Amino acid sequence: MRNVQIALTKGRLEKSVIPLMERVGIDCSELKDKGRKLIFKSGDGSISFILVKAVDVLTYVEHGVADIGIVGKDVLLENEKEVYEMVDLGIGRCKFCVASISSYDPNSYKKKTIATKYPNVASAYFRQKGEDVEIIKIEGSVEIAPLLGLADAIVDIVETGQTLKENGLIVFEEISDISARLIANKASLKMKTKEMFSIIDRIEEALQ
Repeated sequence: MRNVQIALTKGRLEKSVIPLMERVGIDCSELKDKGRKLIFKSGDGSISFILVKAVDVLTYVEHGVADIGIVGKDVLLENEKEVYEMVDLGIGRCKFCVASISSYDPNSYKKKTIATKYPNVASAYFRQKGEDVEIIKIEGSVEIAPLLGLADAIVDIVETGQTLKENGLIVFEEISDISARLIANKASLKMKTKEMFSIIDRIEEALQ
């Protein structure tokens, strides 16, 4: 059996995925007791895990360094990469939304300015609506942009809506649902078909 390398998104997603991996019989004890390490092996050595930032999961899978990756659909929508999206894991469910202060009018004909960490998602959404908008990319907390007059509205990920509420913003439009996805490298699927589908099939079964 050839080793299968899985790239995991560090942080919350990693913590949610470990119980699923264990449910399908993958030993994650080294991963749970990780210290500062970033590369781990399953108990029998058939699977390696690498812990990286979300957007880097895509890069490692696209270049074949990792055979399988687990990453949020938000990252897939924002970054066009040559990978196969195999399974919706249903973990970390949230939505892309357009939000703003109460005086915002989504049907206004004036050109809008939209602040977001996800310029590609925002551009695609408004283009699909036939609206020409100005997009401002923001790295930190986008919620303050409409409050300070930098933007008319924001496009952001909304889980519970609590952060929006605390900043006096409301959701005007829902763009799409997001959850964690299992992705695969195209060449790896041909070269390690048996090994990879052994993992993918078990995960799909566990989710049902």
